[in-house]
Amino acid sequence: MNKKVIAGLVVLAGVIGISGVVESKKEHEANKIPTVGVLQFMKHPALDAINQGINDELAKEGYHKGKNIKIDFQNAQGDQSNLKTMATRFSSEHADISVGIATPSAIALANTIKNKPVIFSAVSDPIGSKLLKDEQKPDRNITGVSDKAPLPGQLKLMQKFVPNMKTMGVIYTSSDDSASTEAKQMIKLVEAAGIKVKTYTISSSNDLNQTSQQMVANHQVDAVFVPTDNTIAGAMPTLIKNTNAAKVPVFPTVDTMVSAGGVAANSIDQHELGVMTGKMIVKELKGEQTKDLPVEYIKQGKVVINQKQADELGLKIPVAYQDAKRVNEEK
Repeated sequence: MNKKVIAGLVVLAGVIGISGVVESKKEHEANKIPTVGVLQFMKHPALDAINQGINDELAKEGYHKGKNIKIDFQNAQGDQSNLKTMATRFSSEHADISVGIATPSAIALANTIKNKPVIFSAVSDPIGSKLLKDEQKPDRNITGVSDKAPLPGQLKLMQKFVPNMKTMGVIYTSSDDSASTEAKQMIKLVEAAGIKVKTYTISSSNDLNQTSQQMVANHQVDAVFVPTDNTIAGAMPTLIKNTNAAKVPVFPTVDTMVSAGGVAANSIDQHELGVMTGKMIVKELKGEQTKDLPVEYIKQGKVVINQKQADELGLKIPVAYQDAKRVNEEK
């Protein structure tokens, strides 16, 4: 066979081979199941509801776990060292998107993953937590959904339930940046309304029993405000045991904390937060980029009332909230 013909055939075979590899790679990438890593700070009804909202929205959009999407769910159980290990896991497995439920989870992911999208959920203060510099223009690989509470509405609600309130107790976890920021914002609103404030902080759930006893001793406060605080949320029975003994009502910002013993809240719907987070994940999966997705909020809270607690403490439901959602209502 002519040498030129042979050379031509070799070149042609090489081109076909390369073309086949390229097509094979494209086909593999097209058929690749995306991986979403979900890192939850701790097990708690509020955070569980967010995770459920994420799964519900992904399923609604056609992404079904184990079929056309891999969801690697990890729960750190409130342990900071677990957060780092689990964030590293997502990085090592090249998760297409990593989701942090609650501020500590989001920070761990942001500190570990630099070249893949990170979406946070239930972060009250993204800027104060140093996740972002601009919520409207993230301009980096991080964005998400904030659970910033509608504090003016919360204060109004507390004043309606406790019209003679002269002193408010505010309790939060000092190491929780989001809870600290929200508590300080509420303190400013309360003081501007001419109400005295007494502030109490804890460093862990182990401090809650003693600190809450101190807070309600000798009628020092007329009502207690609890910000969106994961540590206190996980230990609500301890707080409520002491406040109930002193007949002092507690007003948290989260609906699940109301179910756990709070009297009422102008609440953020945790499941809806998850749904909003799921929508953001879908946008990413379909090609949009985190840097172009501004932080989203639930603009208006929904009032939820613990009827059993109100009855226990002898509180009448204000006329303005007669139609509000009730939990733990005696049947």
